[in-house]
Amino acid sequence: MEMAMKQMLEIEHALLRRPGSIGVTSKLLPPTAADGVPVMRMSIEGLEELPVFVTATPSQVLCICYLWTEAEIRPERRYEMLEAMMDLNMAIPLSNFGRVGEHYVIFGSLAHDASADSIATDVAMVADNAFEALDVFSEFLK
Repeated sequence: MEMAMKQMLEIEHALLRRPGSIGVTSKLLPPTAADGVPVMRMSIEGLEELPVFVTATPSQVLCICYLWTEAEIRPERRYEMLEAMMDLNMAIPLSNFGRVGEHYVIFGSLAHDASADSIATDVAMVADNAFEALDVFSEFLK
């Protein structure tokens, strides 16, 4: 847990060092299970409504942002939205669309030994891409 906390703080500091950085807040969330991993909730100023959750496992670092739920989709546009998500997946730098339970997400992953600067870049890209995805996909949402 202490190692994960150190890594998460390094990521936060790397985000603050980025050119044009305006502010980052973070909060370490403890694991929900005894064998779980800690998660850092990171919010970038101006994108606070779209926090990025960062976690590290022995094999990867995962950055994930929750976008909308299944219940928020206009049912008659769902198929079209899914097609658009698949079509856009390749065009979005450092991010992919996915689904976790009822939540649609945008995420990025890196090798477990990625530098804090690389992870900070991915966190910033996921947050930016989430903001753009909400704009692009708003027509499919209620």
